[in-house]
Amino acid sequence: MNNNLFVTKRNGEKEPIDLEKIHRVIAWAAAGLDHVSVSQVELKSHIQFYDGIKTEDIHETIIKAAADLISEETPDYQYLSARLAVFHLRKKAYGQFEPPKLYDHVVNMVESGKYDQHLLADYDESDFEHMSLFLDHSRDLNFSYAAVKQLEGKYLVQNRVNGEIYESAQFLYILVSACLFAKYPKATRLNYVEGFYNAISTFKISLPTPIMAGVRTPTRQFSSCVLIECDDSLDSINAASSAIVKYVSQRAGIGVNAGRIRALGSAIRNGEAFHTGCIPFYKHFQTAVKSCSQGGVRGGAATLFYPLWHLEVESLLVLKNNRGVEENRVRHLDYGVQFNKLMYQRLIKGGHITLFSPSDVPGLYDAFFEDQEKFEKLYVQYENDESIRKKRIKAIELFTLFAQERASTGRIYLQNVDHCNTHSPFDPSKAPIRQSNLCLEIALPTKPMKDVNDENGEIALCTLSAFNLGAIDSLDELEGLADLAVRALDSLLDYQDYPIPAARNASLARRTLGIGVINYAYYLAKNGLYYSNGSANNLTHRTFEAIQFYLLKATNSLAKEQGACPKFDETRLSQGILPIDTYKKTIDNITGEPLHLDWESLRTSIQEHGVRNSTVSALMPSETSSQISNATNGIEPPRGLISVKASKDGVLKQVVPEYKKLKGNYELLWNIPDNQGYLELVGIMQKFVDQTISANTNYDPSKFEGGKVPVKQILKDILTAYKLGVKTMYYHNTRDGASDSVEVEDDDCAGGACKI
Repeated sequence: MNNNLFVTKRNGEKEPIDLEKIHRVIAWAAAGLDHVSVSQVELKSHIQFYDGIKTEDIHETIIKAAADLISEETPDYQYLSARLAVFHLRKKAYGQFEPPKLYDHVVNMVESGKYDQHLLADYDESDFEHMSLFLDHSRDLNFSYAAVKQLEGKYLVQNRVNGEIYESAQFLYILVSACLFAKYPKATRLNYVEGFYNAISTFKISLPTPIMAGVRTPTRQFSSCVLIECDDSLDSINAASSAIVKYVSQRAGIGVNAGRIRALGSAIRNGEAFHTGCIPFYKHFQTAVKSCSQGGVRGGAATLFYPLWHLEVESLLVLKNNRGVEENRVRHLDYGVQFNKLMYQRLIKGGHITLFSPSDVPGLYDAFFEDQEKFEKLYVQYENDESIRKKRIKAIELFTLFAQERASTGRIYLQNVDHCNTHSPFDPSKAPIRQSNLCLEIALPTKPMKDVNDENGEIALCTLSAFNLGAIDSLDELEGLADLAVRALDSLLDYQDYPIPAARNASLARRTLGIGVINYAYYLAKNGLYYSNGSANNLTHRTFEAIQFYLLKATNSLAKEQGACPKFDETRLSQGILPIDTYKKTIDNITGEPLHLDWESLRTSIQEHGVRNSTVSALMPSETSSQISNATNGIEPPRGLISVKASKDGVLKQVVPEYKKLKGNYELLWNIPDNQGYLELVGIMQKFVDQTISANTNYDPSKFEGGKVPVKQILKDILTAYKLGVKTMYYHNTRDGASDSVEVEDDDCAGGACKI
């Protein structure tokens, strides 16, 4: 090779190409890893050297070459490529591999307007020196390649226009911790900062996109999920639309409840006008959702909810499908259809479902959520009232239409509104649950706004995080982790801004949190247990009992220190009613596991001192943040031992944890014979989880006669889920013949926001 060739360094200087230097960097990245070869990376790189080539281009070529070598036989290339990527990232951020001193870095970032000024107001130089003692930059080397690329693409503070990056991961973790505990008493706060930093930087607690990307910056909106309800009036619809725009612009995932809107042809102003029905207003919401991009990356996303018995339901169920014309389709929203026991009974008994416009049947819509006996009584009364406009349809026809649309789009979801209200921390007579969110795991009270400044309206926000089950050695560890997670997220509620009064008032009155899990598939594999055969039922019961118990204990402890949430009296907890009292008793038929923790003492303490947070748990998809922790998604089985995640950051290969040791223990998605075992596990989790669960159903057409999934099977699974007390159902996944290991990252779930 021509020795006269020069490289252009990052600072613009030129120097002769030094191949030994490149070799040394790859060798450093390979140290301690199994079955990786420095020369293989160099060969694979095929760098076409030319005079003036940028060191940055050389580095990126080597990183890509190493990442391309990730395979089932050589999984450790995911760490080699990650270390090279960390080296590259730090060079971009700091001009050198060694990060600057923490205090100097914070001063520089605050002065340039990239970090929030409160960091220097709340902490002095000696505090940052103290933090530096436990700050461990070597933890950057524990990331997989997919994690580094996600950090670079979504989480690290950067200029999204020119691509400049200003920090590395450990600064992100330490400063999120510092921000969340800034207002704690000086005597204890650095202990909490250290504890929380260690938990998140060693992946024991996983944080969602809005917190990782936003906390420490001047932008202060970190709730992953926003629930907005509209009334049947133009003012309320416009207020909901305005709220959607505000929250989409701040990266939140949206749930819209539009179930009150009257049907096409209903009278307006005593018959002076003829109502245009739901579809024009759904289009209005779609426009609001897509009007702002999230961080300049893409438009927002939302799920819109309505009841199965709405007079327009046959038109609403097909809004997402590809047939029809633009005028009668609203394809860029997802939909949540609401069911209850009476609807299922009509199906099982071969009966009819009667459709009404909510405006024609006073009290029916509210009773649908608040009181199931009252709903049934009113429903039958209105069915027999000949003066009321209605339509009868065979239950099997309506359920079949729902099942077909769910199967063809994958994204017509289901909410069992009775389970959401009968097995909930909230008293439905005071605070009914009328909707969920984009990812179907939040279940919180909402109230329509009359206008955007209406203080009596209620927009529900939920702040999320998750325990990494794969990183926990004993369920006892959950006690300390639950205390840290609850304290950190509760602090966030006071730390963030609220653009709308209805959101601020509801959030500070109810102080709702949703803490879930990631890496459940690895947790099962590690314990030699499976989704499909019931072997995981008892461990799942013990695990989720511990999660909910320690979360409730943590929020009860916080209430002793800082007071119960102002609307504690609107919860069942205030009446001494816990999740173990209201779950669907069918669960007792699939696990005989007893309760192991002291629920009675907890019950007494909660009645005496209250809880700081009305809700503490929710199980979210966690697509993005699970990659940061090199974990499997939420509670889902992996599609392959190596998953190829296609996202806007390119194609990322991720290997399941402890692949070499446990590869025979993982039950892969399409090897699971049916949905029964998975749904039973979801039911067991739902016994304890106080909000809801992003649970999917999965179908392989090749397992059925003629290569088609029978509607009968889809309906059977929906009924099974209902009988097990499952509150919501998220995606309907169909195996489509593509590589089983390929997963397309679903950026629609608020860019990973409510997927955490």
